[in-house]
Amino acid sequence: MIDVDLARRLRDAGLRWRPAPGDRFVVERLVDSDEGVGDVFTISDMTIEAHEHPTGTVLGFNGTTEWALDSVAAEDALWLPREDQLRELLGRSFVGLSRVFVDDEHVAYEVRVLDRDSSTGDEVHAADDAETAYAHALLAYVDASLRLGEIE
Repeated sequence: MIDVDLARRLRDAGLRWRPAPGDRFVVERLVDSDEGVGDVFTISDMTIEAHEHPTGTVLGFNGTTEWALDSVAAEDALWLPREDQLRELLGRSFVGLSRVFVDDEHVAYEVRVLDRDSSTGDEVHAADDAETAYAHALLAYVDASLRLGEIE
């Protein structure tokens, strides 16, 4: 799972979330500022549902007696996209995922995406886990897209 800091960077770069079953998130005000972690919730028809209202999306906590939360506004939650969601968001720019042996004890994952400047080949984004590598690739893609918008 990607960390909270990387999820914030994706959100701040412009990645938007439409809550759906299976999505993971943290409630921003419940994230431990020292450790950068909080309880991770998953939207499910049984426990947490996204309710659309004219004023915005609300995430309703159904039957959670251990929590003092009835609901939280979606904008107060931070989406932690899964590997499949990150890959889908990369779209046609995604080239491939490789497992790379760093040494006898360590494995890394490399995500290859098309470089906007085809003369330089593919961009490679590496991390200790596939989701984080995908997230870094998507962050670079979003940042590059925003820079292209500024040029035009």
